[in-house]
Amino acid sequence: MPVETATTEAITTAWRAESARLVGALTRMTRDVELAEDLAQDALVAALEQWPASGVPDNPAAWLMTTAKRRGVDHFRRADTLRRKTEELGHARGEEEQVPDLDAQVDHIEDDVLRLIFLSCHPALTPESRAALTLRLVGGLTTTEIARGFLVAETTMGQRISRAKKTLSEARAEFDLPTGAERVERLDDVMAVIYLIFNEGYAAAAGEHWMRPALADEGIRLARMLAALAPTEPETLGLQSLLEIQGSRSLARVDDAGVPVLLEAQDRTRWDQELIRRGLAALAGARALAARGRPVGKYFLQASIAAQHARARRAEDTDWRQIARLYDVLAQAAPGPVVEVNRAVAHGRAFGAPAGLAVLDAIPADALGESPLVPSVRGDLLERHGQHALAALAFDEAAARSRNDAERTVLERRAEENRSQMSRSG
Repeated sequence: MPVETATTEAITTAWRAESARLVGALTRMTRDVELAEDLAQDALVAALEQWPASGVPDNPAAWLMTTAKRRGVDHFRRADTLRRKTEELGHARGEEEQVPDLDAQVDHIEDDVLRLIFLSCHPALTPESRAALTLRLVGGLTTTEIARGFLVAETTMGQRISRAKKTLSEARAEFDLPTGAERVERLDDVMAVIYLIFNEGYAAAAGEHWMRPALADEGIRLARMLAALAPTEPETLGLQSLLEIQGSRSLARVDDAGVPVLLEAQDRTRWDQELIRRGLAALAGARALAARGRPVGKYFLQASIAAQHARARRAEDTDWRQIARLYDVLAQAAPGPVVEVNRAVAHGRAFGAPAGLAVLDAIPADALGESPLVPSVRGDLLERHGQHALAALAFDEAAARSRNDAERTVLERRAEENRSQMSRSG
């Protein structure tokens, strides 16, 4: 591999691994999330300029942080605002330090990335802006990737992210780290964002690859951290359980060529048993809290469904009737089209394809926009019902809607398999 190519890959790897921590730490130091992202990007540009000549440093993360800090100091000096910022902070907080000592707070958040998520979930932002901003700052996704995930134009998403950062600045959110009751109020938003981050890694909305493992791993890490931060909340343990159990299947979800492998065809010996063990332990902890009267919700229920799959040694051992019952409860607790699509799958496995199709047919046609989810599930149910012509058409529609190359390959293959089955039957 050419040296220049190897250096570029090293820079890309370092950035993907450290960008969220870098932006989080810089936000803590500067109290300005937009400035923090700009400084982090400046450090990335510096790496792209200097590393090909000087070589990759022994500690790339430390190099990026040091460079970003220096750029920050230069920024304040050039703008002649460092003195005024110091005086303002000293006046407001009764101290002379430019950066407040967060570690001195009794009720503080241990991790800069988690702190960044709480800031991104500030109540001044809309739910859509919270998710988009966190995927940008914490997930490291480009504006294009986020726009595809939310099924909106790239320019629209770019404007949404810019407005969100401006709103945080105007609300002085960088000084308002959530504690006590306010933290509890924001937990639902934070859990939703962590779940989005994991899902983007577990089943990428677009691109060449079916998964982005680093992003899924980050979602699991943040879920564990959140559960440790709020250990008496069954839902935080439920989220941890759900992501760990789902994440346990990662190695089995693609074949050697990177083509997705559906759940029922996966080699379950490749499932990560340590992740399953941890996930089931977290679920047991949530269940114990529920038994003492703590309320449970959608993450606990989804984790309970995932646990049914994890406990089945073979696909044919899966208790689909229990899964269908759990989805019925989930549909009452957290109604929505995605839940209904998954409920259709469960009912189709438990009670036959017509039962699943009946659930699917009740979903409004435009409920999920141009997502391939509904036609792909319809194709699966029709295939199981022996209606191969209709199944092929459904898979064709799903493939045309998919923006993920690996997913599209599977859908096109299933459409062709159903056409082949029609020929053999004819």
